[in-house]
Amino acid sequence: MEQYGKILLIAMPAFLLLVLLEKWYGWYRGNDTVRNMDMISSLSSGITNATKDVLGLSITILGYNWMVNHLAIVHVQTSWLWYVIAFFALDLTGYLVHRIDHEYNIFWNAHIIHHSSEEYNLACALRQSVSTFFRLFTIFLLPAALLGVPAQVIAVVAPLHLFAQFWYHTRHINKMGFLEKIIVTPSHHRVHHAINKEYLDKNYGQIFIFWDKWFGTYQEELPDVPAVYGITRPAQTWNPIKINFMHLGLLIKDAWRTKNWKDKCRIWFMPTGWRPTDVADKYPVFKIDDVYHFEKYDTQNSTLFNVWIWIQLIVLFAFVSHFFGHIADIGSPGMFIYGGFIFLFVYAYTEQMDKSNTAWIWEILKSSSGFCIIFLSGDWFGLNKIMNGMSLIIAVYLFLSTLISFYFQITDTKQLEKQSTNY
Repeated sequence: MEQYGKILLIAMPAFLLLVLLEKWYGWYRGNDTVRNMDMISSLSSGITNATKDVLGLSITILGYNWMVNHLAIVHVQTSWLWYVIAFFALDLTGYLVHRIDHEYNIFWNAHIIHHSSEEYNLACALRQSVSTFFRLFTIFLLPAALLGVPAQVIAVVAPLHLFAQFWYHTRHINKMGFLEKIIVTPSHHRVHHAINKEYLDKNYGQIFIFWDKWFGTYQEELPDVPAVYGITRPAQTWNPIKINFMHLGLLIKDAWRTKNWKDKCRIWFMPTGWRPTDVADKYPVFKIDDVYHFEKYDTQNSTLFNVWIWIQLIVLFAFVSHFFGHIADIGSPGMFIYGGFIFLFVYAYTEQMDKSNTAWIWEILKSSSGFCIIFLSGDWFGLNKIMNGMSLIIAVYLFLSTLISFYFQITDTKQLEKQSTNY
């Protein structure tokens, strides 16, 4: 966890810089594909996912290390070959898991966040799940285990394999010639993120595209079919934590509401989107039928509010950087308390982005938890040792954050009331 946190300390600023660079490039070329609130929602999702991973909140049902120790048939001797085998094994595993995530109801919940943006840009690549607590598919790494590839090699290659999937989330790169036949390109992945009927559930590959061509899930980007992005049951929120559990919430409600006991059991493993007939008739859920004529989710914000949300995001980055860089010193249970605070932080300001009537409650919970940490420990997870008086600065921030959030809550309420009166 500590090592991964240090890797993220380097990766996070790099990703943020590239996201902002894409924003500038789109503006410069007159083709801005990055909306402000959507970008902040995506960055916030990346922070929650990274926090969850650093805390180690996922349990592997069947460990890779166990498979190597008990099932290895041979042991590859050449060290560089370990890394090649590991990379291909991870990519095939990625294809299979990705396909399962898309094709079965229960597993779609772990992936819905990644597709929830109605834009397609580098920022949306950071929309990753916090809802997966059990890793079920280590078994797909069996080929590498049979060859005796050490678990340490998988641990090194896995983050590199993940980070290598970032670059192709863009609309600014067209088709790439002969590379289209080998690797996943922006064109291939635009197809994957699209909700057009021609493109739906295609191109699951992560680094290599030939898996899709071999297994019949490949679709080329068509010049006369412009890709439309998002999910067919739109999220209608900037809050990444809500999005992470919205599909699971619907499945639980549908399983409870249906009168058919067979449907209560099979709903989890039916094709994604399937609902019992009696529930679908009585409790309809909005679904986009015409992908070319629907209104993207948006909220009207003042320049001052946009500046405030960016300030919140920058402060959050500061907290997360301290957390990732000192997680070993913070230890347990402190690291879980810190992680909980980060999740509360994200929930509070993304609720405010949504103009939620309950945003003030979440802001009070965030600030109250922060005050409690400072009051009970007299510090902020050892930050006073790095710079004297930092806990006081954080307390002042929490106080001001609450006041400013209340200000925007009041002004937003008045604005909505005014709009309702005019209507």
